[in-house]
Amino acid sequence: MQRKTIFIIIILSLLLANLAFSSSEKISVTRAADVTNDQPTLNFPDSITLRATLKSDAPITSVVLEYGTGELTCGTVLAKAFPQYTPATSVDVEWIWEMKQSGSLPPGTSLWWRWRYTDENGVESLSEKKTVTWIDSKHNWQTLTSGFINLHWYSGDQSFAQDLLNAAELGLERLEVDAGLQPDAPIHLYIYGNTEDMRDAILYEPGWTGGLAYPGHNIVIIGISERDIEWGRSTIAHELTHVLVGHLTFSCLGDVPTWLNEGLAVYGEGELDENSKTQLNEAIGNDELLTLRSLSGGFSEVSSKAHLSYSQSYSVVKFLIETYGQDQVNSLLIALRDGTTIDGALLKVYGFDVEGLEDAWRDAIGATPQLASAQPTAQPTPTFVPTYVPFAGTSLDITPTPYTIPTSSADQESPSVTDSFPPFPMTVVLGTLCCCLIFLLLGGAGIWFFISSQKRKGDNNETEA
Repeated sequence: MQRKTIFIIIILSLLLANLAFSSSEKISVTRAADVTNDQPTLNFPDSITLRATLKSDAPITSVVLEYGTGELTCGTVLAKAFPQYTPATSVDVEWIWEMKQSGSLPPGTSLWWRWRYTDENGVESLSEKKTVTWIDSKHNWQTLTSGFINLHWYSGDQSFAQDLLNAAELGLERLEVDAGLQPDAPIHLYIYGNTEDMRDAILYEPGWTGGLAYPGHNIVIIGISERDIEWGRSTIAHELTHVLVGHLTFSCLGDVPTWLNEGLAVYGEGELDENSKTQLNEAIGNDELLTLRSLSGGFSEVSSKAHLSYSQSYSVVKFLIETYGQDQVNSLLIALRDGTTIDGALLKVYGFDVEGLEDAWRDAIGATPQLASAQPTAQPTPTFVPTYVPFAGTSLDITPTPYTIPTSSADQESPSVTDSFPPFPMTVVLGTLCCCLIFLLLGGAGIWFFISSQKRKGDNNETEA
């Protein structure tokens, strides 16, 4: 009888334990979401509004909007927003992604989002991921495609677009032969009818911007009118170079100095124009060349110095390619990608640092040797340099800031912990079950101890008798 009692206690304990674990499993269940009216509203270029109606069997107690872009990043980037709502079995939620707070996205960016919500029983629901293209719908966009290039335009006839597409293909061919750069994914070119239209499509860019490359998105935007077709051809090659260099050197470890990045981009255009050649030759003759170290960061805001910076960077890159070959340039870019400093990368590939390169380059072009300085040369922080509009003498008023990865709106309060926890009633039930289980286990152990003690006393009495 005593053994039967102990056996029953053990069975009951196991059943309670199984019930407790079963309840825990129910809390972590994720199922397909019941979502309707899940449509975005684009207010280009300022904001995008995401709305939906979420439904569940029990009142919804937690709602998280997960969203992001297809941008190339060092790791998985998952942005979260926490819309306001009143708990119910059916809730209407809305969240506005303000580009003025997060930074403007390039036209053509693919945006994605999904809804994750939990009801009071701990059941989590996750909607399917949806996408939309961030683009100005007021223009009637058309598309021409060839190889890795997708050219989108709305102003000008098809021959105009074909001309630019041919220029892009020639640019890619030249970059592969001369610099060993090749695309690894489709590149989208968005051609605006003029620079004014292009600047209306982006935020926080200076008024002299004529073209922008976004390597992380594989997107290039340029304002090209039919009268600026020649400038447009060279600018396409310029911006494509930025995309290819950005992809080849992408990492979270290193950085490409501006003189190398912009020098390669200008080299990708072909030869310098006559005005740039004249300015560079005058700087060589008058000993007014800028130090290569000073061109590692942002170019000057003075228009004449900025133009010289481009031309001089081109001349240095041309010297490297024509003297040592394109394979060495590739090795230099890969060393920078792997986190090596520019001095370390140059020493590894060519056997000289930045000053050594400048000495060799000056000697090759017949310039006056640079004077040794007793003071260390300042190394400015690299900044992004957009492409000039096709008008000479444009004032370089400001230096733009780099693109910022979008995050939730600043006025939204984001919980620091995003894991789901069971609601309070379920917590009470689960805690009670655990307490009962512990009580039964302790009771069973006490009964076993009591029975064992009584048995030992009986054995002792039989021995004494």
